[in-house]
Amino acid sequence: MTVLTDEVVAALRPALTGNGPSRVLIDATVGLGGHTAALLTATAPSRAILFDRDPHALALARERLERMSPPCPLTFVHAGFATMAESLARLGVEEVAAIVADLGVSSMQLDQPERGFSFRGDGPLDMRMDPTQGRSAAELLARIDAGDLTRILREYGEEPDAKRIAAAIVRARPTTTRGLAEVVAEAMSAPQRRKLAGRIHPATRTFMALRIEVNDELSQLDQFLSDAPSLLMVGGRLAVITFHSLEDRRVKHRWRALGRPPQPPAHLPLLAHELPRPRFGVPSGFERGVTPSPEELDRNPRARSARLRVLERLAQ
Repeated sequence: MTVLTDEVVAALRPALTGNGPSRVLIDATVGLGGHTAALLTATAPSRAILFDRDPHALALARERLERMSPPCPLTFVHAGFATMAESLARLGVEEVAAIVADLGVSSMQLDQPERGFSFRGDGPLDMRMDPTQGRSAAELLARIDAGDLTRILREYGEEPDAKRIAAAIVRARPTTTRGLAEVVAEAMSAPQRRKLAGRIHPATRTFMALRIEVNDELSQLDQFLSDAPSLLMVGGRLAVITFHSLEDRRVKHRWRALGRPPQPPAHLPLLAHELPRPRFGVPSGFERGVTPSPEELDRNPRARSARLRVLERLAQ
């Protein structure tokens, strides 16, 4: 289920209003097309270019969006957002009006046991966003040593019991989601189990850490955050939905760095009105990020950790 849809539309509508020829909309993680469908209905892009690493999701998004008789041409690209700038250059697109990226795992992926993202069912330990390439989580766990796995669980899962859980996984070398969840639950210390009781499953942080490692998610995000702002036209906006602190900190710190004005040459005396202005800023109403409303959380509890952050290009 698409999260923060109304908020994304509100954030990007100013950038997509009008009839200019370069009002290009980018959905960097189209998934099943929920954000794009809402934006095509509520705004007026001249073109929409839609990316996803998951070929199955991309095919479903194409079927859904083309069926709604879109008001502008659609281009579907099987690629992750880390290579978005290269893909746009090949398409001859130099600047865009709006970019949206939803960093969460889709409900479709979570609900398909064969994808290996969730411990709710039983399936192979895959976890790849793009199942056509790269190594699966099972292949990772078949070879990794306890030290490297401890680092992954600590850095990406922020797991307090990382060392004991890693040792148990290396001993068992599980190959299924249920097998991994059982190993983690048995290895977790009693104080941690009591702390998590009624809140999250003991294996939640381990699954997240392995998914991040398998898909190289943080490096991919860093590349996206480096490239995407420079693609925006003046007045263009970038909306990113994060789902955990590792992602959100990266986005927040990048926005903060981009919001600083360029440093003038030290040898040039300038009056206050001559000082360089920031090229980027956070639009009013989005300064602290936006989280789901209570009504949305009632409809979709999976949205509970989502946060929307928005950046606007103010000048060249």
